[in-house]
Amino acid sequence: MKVALYVRVSTTDQTTLNQELLLKEYCNRFDYIIYNIYRDEGISGAKTSRPALDSMLRDMRLKYFDAIIVWKLDRLGRSIQHLLQVLQELQNNNIRLIITDMGMDTNTPQGKFFFTIIGAVAELERELITERIRAGIERRRKQGKNMGRPVGSKDKSVRKKSGYWLRWRKGK
Repeated sequence: MKVALYVRVSTTDQTTLNQELLLKEYCNRFDYIIYNIYRDEGISGAKTSRPALDSMLRDMRLKYFDAIIVWKLDRLGRSIQHLLQVLQELQNNNIRLIITDMGMDTNTPQGKFFFTIIGAVAELERELITERIRAGIERRRKQGKNMGRPVGSKDKSVRKKSGYWLRWRKGK
C-alpha cells in the first residue's frame, strides 16, 4: 500500500523528526511504501490551510496514495469542524486514515465507528451553532435592533448574501 505521512509541529523551535521516525518505523512494520512526507513546521493545528496539508490533499485527490498516516489526530487538526471536513474528503476519495498513536484505521470496524462518532459530534456542533445564531437574530429583532448596516453608513456597496444569512433565511 502506498501511503502519505503527515507531520506537523506548532513552533519553529520544534522538529518533526520524532514523528517521522515513528511513522517510518510503522510503515516498515507493515511494508507500506511511503509516497511522500508532508511537513508543516511552525504552523498551528488550528489553521485550516497549511502548505503541506494543502499539498497532501491535492495529491490525495489525484490518487497518488492509498492512505494518510499521522502520529496523533491533533497533528492533522484541532478543530472538530475542520477534522470532519478532512475526514469526509478522505472518505469521499476512498483514502484510509491511520492514526498510529490511537491504533485507529478507518478501514477497520473500530475505525469506522470512531469516524461515525466524530461525524455525529461535528453534526451536533453545527446544529447547535445554527440554533444559537437563530436565537441571537430573533432576540435582536424583538429588541427592534437593525439587522443590517448602520443607518447613515457611508458604505453603500452591494454585498453578496451568503453563509449564515442564507442558511437562516432558508430556515424561515
